[in-house]
Amino acid sequence: MTMTYNPDVHHRQSIRLRSYDYRLSGAYFITVCIFQREPILAEIVDGAARLTPLGEVVREEWLRSGQIRQEIELDEYVVMPNHLHGIVFIRDNVGAHGMRPGGMHPDCTPDYADSENRAHGRAPLHRSPKSLGALIAGFKSACTKRTNEMRATPGLPIWQRNYHERIIRNDEELHALRDYIYNNPARWENDSEHPARNMDAAGNAPH
Repeated sequence: MTMTYNPDVHHRQSIRLRSYDYRLSGAYFITVCIFQREPILAEIVDGAARLTPLGEVVREEWLRSGQIRQEIELDEYVVMPNHLHGIVFIRDNVGAHGMRPGGMHPDCTPDYADSENRAHGRAPLHRSPKSLGALIAGFKSACTKRTNEMRATPGLPIWQRNYHERIIRNDEELHALRDYIYNNPARWENDSEHPARNMDAAGNAPH
């Protein structure tokens, strides 16, 4: 399910003021992947994602995560069969230490690996522990709890460890990534997360 972007309907003034500084405030394209890339969240039918009950849980918890965190604003997102893409804004420099700017967090396909930072000698951005990492951790935990309750599978992993992020540096990148998210279901057959593209020679999914 996509959250269709319409500039006349989606009021972005709070995050798109002239004073908004992508370098300091933080705008991110996020990918979170299902464990072993199992397509349990949705089925793609006629270019649209039809969510399963588990996919509905993921959608609900993603939106709820944005509602309960004052420092977070969610933008376009899509729940795909085995992953979620979303755009996240972190308001007002709330962040902190120790994480590199963008790139790959282990166990997700690096569709948007960001080598641009190193090539241009950019310094790492700083985020607070309660911002992006906490958002993803809380979201994944809530989804896992509800999913395992629904399926009576206590302790079963739902997500791949960690997540992938890319820093969004300007309006052009923001618009391009919104378009990518909106069109993602229609391009599912060619998606790098499609199970058929992640099988080994014996037909086994990666662990």
